[in-house]
Order: sequence, then C-alpha cells, then structure tokens
Amino acid sequence: MDFFEKVGETVVTAGKDVADKAKDFAEIANLRSQISTCEEVIKKNYIEIGRLYYEQFKEAEYNEFSEQCTAISNAKNGVEALEKKIRDIKGV
Repeated sequence: MDFFEKVGETVVTAGKDVADKAKDFAEIANLRSQISTCEEVIKKNYIEIGRLYYEQFKEAEYNEFSEQCTAISNAKNGVEALEKKIRDIKGV
C-alpha cells in the first residue's frame, strides 16, 4: 500500500502544481490585458492632445511643430484630392 499512497500523493501534488501554474498563467494574461487597455488609453489621449495642438496652432507662422503641422495639412489636402477623384470616377 505504501507504493500506491506515494503514487497518489505524487499525482495529487503534480495536479496542484499544474493548477497553480494554470492559475498564475491566467492571472498574468489578465494583467497583460489590463496593461494593453491602459496603453490604449494613453495612445488615444496622446493622439487627442496632438489633434488639439494641431487645431490650435496649424495657422501659426512658427511653432515647435510647424514642420509636422505642415505635413498634416499637406496630407489632409492629399486625402481631399483623392476623395474627389473617387467621387469623379463614381460620377457622384
């Protein structure tokens, strides 16, 4: 009987170890998901700050980010021109 008791204890101990590791893995996955959510909030707010800055200073003759503001304005003009071409092709 001693042999079977030891095998049983080993199986139980191994099962607990696997369960503990699975629980840890699930908790880590949950925490990583929460980190991703926080990083997404940060990213969205950085983008919003940039958009607000652009809207406020796009017409300024000079600001720290005048080169980037010009690039954004040029890209917006490009989008408008391309959208017009699409409308022309569709006949709208």
